[in-house]
Amino acid sequence: MKIAFLGPHASFTQLAATQLFPGEELLPQANILDCFNAVQSGEAEKAVVPLENSIEGTVSMTLDYLYKTPSIKIEAEGVMPIAHHLMIHPENTVDEVEKIYSHPQALAQSFHFLDTQYKEITRQDFSSTAAAAKYVSENRDLKIAAVANQFAANLYGLKIVNRNIQDFEQNHTRFIVISKDHTKYHNDSLEVLGEKSGMLINLPEDHAGGLHQVLSVFAWRKMNLSKIESRTLKTGLGNYFFFINVVGKWDEVLHGNALLELKSINAEVDFLGNYKEFLLES
Repeated sequence: MKIAFLGPHASFTQLAATQLFPGEELLPQANILDCFNAVQSGEAEKAVVPLENSIEGTVSMTLDYLYKTPSIKIEAEGVMPIAHHLMIHPENTVDEVEKIYSHPQALAQSFHFLDTQYKEITRQDFSSTAAAAKYVSENRDLKIAAVANQFAANLYGLKIVNRNIQDFEQNHTRFIVISKDHTKYHNDSLEVLGEKSGMLINLPEDHAGGLHQVLSVFAWRKMNLSKIESRTLKTGLGNYFFFINVVGKWDEVLHGNALLELKSINAEVDFLGNYKEFLLES
């Protein structure tokens, strides 16, 4: 089975994909859109992409493409503790560094450390933490460093000069498995943290109490929502869709009737699936 993931090799997403799909063929992709396209086109049966970080919040690109590709659903979630390290080419010294590269979220998650220890050094966004590490390894003559993980340091032969530079100890990233199969994902080797349902909701025409009307569908049924987030529809100011997680196993009567009621009030609902959440190792 072919599994696409946000690359390059040694990215946090690859670490997640390796645990979720041990022994399967992993296909690195340049960006999140390419992961969705690989599944949509059939190049890969499934893909693993980041959805949310406990410090920086939701990965908006993932949420946007879930909305734009209704044929793609969620099969599982994996939660991974995140540890960031500052690394340089082994033939260089940290005193020479003039620029630090990494993914925007990794730089944001390490902001206070970098602002304290390397305040005068420019920070540059890169497509991923692993790509930044690879770039540092290939450019010994440049006075640069990368924020990435231990796997990337090992793969690209870099020297770690500062470990665990993330600003908060409880730094976790949530990854999702996406596919067009709508199948249930199982993995007996991973700890199950819980179960939930995901859905995208586009509110009926704008009117007072519209969101309250939608949330009431869940409230009177005592369905616990662990997440509700709005994203712009990009059709004008004030136009949004909502991503909602409902805690618990799927019940055909309870959940099914909730979806029917949402549709009865003219809310557009894309049900993303009922799936388990697994604990991954960093």
